[in-house]
Amino acid sequence: QVRLVESGGGLVQPGGSLRLSCAPTEFTSDHYAIGWFRQAPGKERQGVSFISTMDGSTYYSDSVKGRFTISRDNAKNTAYLQMNSLKPEDTAVYYCATGVWGALILSGYAENWGQGTQVTVSS
Repeated sequence: QVRLVESGGGLVQPGGSLRLSCAPTEFTSDHYAIGWFRQAPGKERQGVSFISTMDGSTYYSDSVKGRFTISRDNAKNTAYLQMNSLKPEDTAVYYCATGVWGALILSGYAENWGQGTQVTVSS
């Protein structure tokens, strides 16, 4: 079974930046997408950003568009989420996930999940 090894996260002040990374333990199929969901206490899980491993297409939720950037290093089979201009409302546990592009974005269904990493934005 594919494991997703996450790193990054932590505590940052409003307006600050963090970078998350996610590395699958096995090669990610060209027909997959990889990205992040997040879940804040008392709130539903939300799809944040995804990148297609086939053509590099990207998706961003409206709440992070213009502030977050997703990328993928094919040589390292690793995805990155650069988070800039962070706001307190970005505070959540961020989960890396892989799956089919449409299922991730439209249904929130992922075939593999990371362990989650806490992002806290607070002064």
